[in-house]
Amino acid sequence: MMLPCLRRVLRPALALRPSFAPVSHLGTHARKEPIDPLSSPQGARDFIYGLHPAERTCLMRELHRFESIAIAQEQLEMAPPTTAQLRYVLLHNAIPFIGFGFLDNAIMIAAGTQIELSIGVILGISTMAAAALGNLVSDLAGLGLAGYVEALACRLGMQIPDLSPKQADMWQTRVSSHMGKAIGVGIGCILGMFPLLFYKDDEDKKKGTAEDPPPSPPDSAPKNA
Repeated sequence: MMLPCLRRVLRPALALRPSFAPVSHLGTHARKEPIDPLSSPQGARDFIYGLHPAERTCLMRELHRFESIAIAQEQLEMAPPTTAQLRYVLLHNAIPFIGFGFLDNAIMIAAGTQIELSIGVILGISTMAAAALGNLVSDLAGLGLAGYVEALACRLGMQIPDLSPKQADMWQTRVSSHMGKAIGVGIGCILGMFPLLFYKDDEDKKKGTAEDPPPSPPDSAPKNA
């Protein structure tokens, strides 16, 4: 199990992605495409220089421990993770992503609608432009809210799965991890559509106003006697 201070340091840095899409990677060997922030020397240096001295000490100690276990198990035949372990991996990855998807969609819809109803009317912003600005607000909010979502998930008791380094590197674990993220984001985005319930009446009023015919001008012509 990783130390609490290491989890607090690493998870926001390795997980945060635009639109509340944090990506954590279980495993010990690199992927074919280096897409993670720490996959290059420059990215690793940027990350290390941003750490507090106590955090660097904690990180170095935990990395040494992890690598020593991985080297010791390299020549051993390790059984694949059990069904219960894979289910826990899926749930561990799904719960934070439910929060990310929920906040992303809810903030984007609320901000985009308010921009369209207020600023859009004055500046003549189109619906697509208002949606893009709403997405911008959602992404900016994600920079500050991602850490709170991770902290809430930790308070729910979802610790890192108790897997050996070799088990964490198996394809079954990776599939379960990615499935959990996909399921979590899907559920979160669907739940995050709830602001649409409050804007339905406004849309109906707009449609009703557009469909009502304009009042006919009064007949000012004199009537024949």
